[in-house]
This record gives sequence, C-alpha cells and structure tokens, in this order.
Amino acid sequence: MSRIILAALAAACLSLPAHAHITLEKPDANAGQPYKGVLRVGHGCEGTPTISLSVQIPDGLAGVKPMPKAGWTLQTEQGAYPEAVTVSGQKLTSGTRRITWSGGRVLDSEYDEFVFVGQLAPGVSGALYLPAVQACEKGEQRWVEIPAAGQSARDLTYPAPVLRVAASEPKAAQSGPLRIEQAWSRATPGGANIGVGYLRVTNTGSTPDRLLGGATDVASRIETHDMKMEDGVMKMRALTQGIEIAPGATIELKPGGMHLMIVGLKQGLKAGDSVPATLRFEKAGVVPVTFNVLGMGAPAPSATPASEPEMDHSKHMQAK
Repeated sequence: MSRIILAALAAACLSLPAHAHITLEKPDANAGQPYKGVLRVGHGCEGTPTISLSVQIPDGLAGVKPMPKAGWTLQTEQGAYPEAVTVSGQKLTSGTRRITWSGGRVLDSEYDEFVFVGQLAPGVSGALYLPAVQACEKGEQRWVEIPAAGQSARDLTYPAPVLRVAASEPKAAQSGPLRIEQAWSRATPGGANIGVGYLRVTNTGSTPDRLLGGATDVASRIETHDMKMEDGVMKMRALTQGIEIAPGATIELKPGGMHLMIVGLKQGLKAGDSVPATLRFEKAGVVPVTFNVLGMGAPAPSATPASEPEMDHSKHMQAK
C-alpha cells in the first residue's frame, strides 16, 4: 500500500469520534453563535449502568440551559462569568456553570444523549473543554483530562469532551464593487500539504471580474479549483482561467463545488486558527481576507447540507 493511501487512511481515522469516550455530537461551532450541545454516552463503568452525568460549562459558553430527561433528576450550579456576555439582547454576568443529570439508568449495552443549549461569546476561539464525570452503579469515570501544550487528546486516557470554536467572522472585505464574506477553511490532518478555502463573493458592479487565486504566508500559493460529477465519478480540476463573477452575481465557494486550494502548506491548519491571506482578482486586484479554520470535516458556518459531497484531498497528502 502506498504512502499516500496510508496517509489518507490515517486522516480518515483521525476524523472518527472516539466511541469509548464521552464526546460532543457537534464538536465544531462559531463564536458569537447559539450552540446545541449533545453529550454522547455509549457505555457504562466496568460493565455497570450509568446513573449520573455531570458536565462543567467552560468560560465562553453562556446562557446555558439543560434539557430535562424523563426519569432523571436535573440539577444546575450557578456562577459568575469572567466577563459579561450578551444573549438574546440581554447582558448576562452569571449563569449555569455545571449541569448534573442523575437518578436514571443507562445500561452498559445502551446509548444515550444528554442535551443543553447556550451561546458562544463573540471573542472566544480555539478549544473549549467540558470536563464530565460519569457515575455508574459500580465506580465512575472522570472525563476531565485536558491536553498539555504540544500534546494530542489521543494521548489521553480520559479526555474531556472538546468544542472547537472558530473565531467570529470578520467584516466583509470590500474592494470596489466586490464584497467577500464568510471566508473559512478546515483543519488539516498530519502530513497534509494541501488545505482548502471557501468563501462568498458578490459583484455589486456593472462589469464582470474574475477570481484568479491568491497568496498566504502559511503556504506556497492559493489556486482556484472545481469539483464536478462526470460519468458517475466525482472529479477535481484546476480552474486555470479562474472563476468569473458576473455583474450582480454572488458565487459561493463551498464543499462539493468550486473552492480554493491552499497549496504547499508550511504548517498544519488547526481548528480555531485565523489565517490571513490575499485574493487576486483580474480587475479588483489584491484583496486581503482572513480564513477562519474549523475542525476536520466541519460543515460550513452557514450549515452546508450534509448531503453535499466531501472533497477527497487524500491524493495531495504526504506521509511524514
């Protein structure tokens, strides 16, 4: 088996949830946006049923409200926030900091979910950890370990559930009649030398323009690419003539279609990063943008439908 295929398989494994752990159904979110947290419990302790689950709410997640569960007792602990957070127009200085569901019973052979909703603060980004304690009829498991600097969660025995938060979307970049919005990317697996970029461009003028590519300090270059179904096979190709934006038109670069290829990465892209770059247009010239990096496999900030096909960049990966 070639090194490229091995690297692709490794990348796929990295994107799979650790079913033996307590994890969040949606591990990626955007700063300043509402968030629905679903804690997944897929096993008990030493083969015995789960009878309690307690989760600590991190700084940066405010206005949290837990969902009651039939047959379970719900308790919350309140506390102050490091700084006020506005939720639904109301400035909050304190709120729920811990949730505990108890008194129910989930067999070791069963699966269950524990749900809460909240609001992410506008200035938060990076990894937010939600330490959880799972009590069972026999013993407990404390999912509270947080990676040290340079350490991976895969190295931990009892990792805390983690929520990867992308920074708030910057203001739309404007160059003449062109408006560029919602620039984002995805984290790259180890060994990958290719990243992807997505965004939305609107031409408010009366003449067409063309997106030709771009540049960033974290890679060699940025190219325009497309992905199309041909004879039942999804194929990618470089758009050597760029992407035209007609007068009055909006184009969206997104998974499963036209996109930017960030070629020759000098460093991996990590969830929570903000990557400065410039885009080059035929008429508008060079326009600065910032790509917000979400987790591997994350949907678009605008909730791209899950039915859209994913791009396979495994052929661009290099094993270390």
